[in-house]
Amino acid sequence: MGDETGTRHLLLLHGMGATGEVWLPWAPLLERHWAGRWLAPDLAGHGWSPPLPGYSFDALARRVVEGLGPVTERLGPHDRLVLLGHSLGGVVALALAARSRRLPVDAVVGLGIKAVWSPADLEKAQELAARPVTWFATRDEAARRYLRVSGLAGLFAPDHPVVEAGLRREDGRWRLAMDPAAFAVGEPRLPALLAATDVPVLLARGEQDPMVTDAQLKELGVPVATLPGLGHNAHVEDPAAVLALLDAYL
Repeated sequence: MGDETGTRHLLLLHGMGATGEVWLPWAPLLERHWAGRWLAPDLAGHGWSPPLPGYSFDALARRVVEGLGPVTERLGPHDRLVLLGHSLGGVVALALAARSRRLPVDAVVGLGIKAVWSPADLEKAQELAARPVTWFATRDEAARRYLRVSGLAGLFAPDHPVVEAGLRREDGRWRLAMDPAAFAVGEPRLPALLAATDVPVLLARGEQDPMVTDAQLKELGVPVATLPGLGHNAHVEDPAAVLALLDAYL
């Protein structure tokens, strides 16, 4: 894989509550515009990825590295990785780009990362993490909860394959394909994560994203891109606009 100039491979990392399938609508775009391979794994405790005994950004990154093992072994000597992560996935992407991991990362794009957490935000996250798994009598009930928890309500119909990937049926009942304890991952230490990497980082947000502001991102001292008219799930609302952030690496 790769030649003397190398090939760039794209790693797509989903946000809290979603699964790797959230990138499914990107497939036609990537087939036309991305020369290398692309991968969209489930983060630990999401989809088909088993839960962790305790959640941290480092632990989530380690699980991704474990899953990437067979892929990185097949990379050519000049092949590189470009990381694009949404929200939680953006923080995990920064953790993966740490110089100490020695992964062949070319660049990181973090989309919709919540940069400032209030005590109330952290308390709410801990409360969600402490809740037991909720069971639903019908798939429709579970699908509607999944769409709310993942922030995808209004963006996918309840019967969409992306929603199907976020549900599990056991003994005639339905639940979300997520370990609630993942909510306890806590506040990302973004200045430390940025200081720990040597690769170019772009932080992006939808103009209407209520979770993070331009000013908060600009305080971090890296390039910032604002996507007009889009919200927190800009990668779902307008895949082409978010993919365009990667034009330098096509």
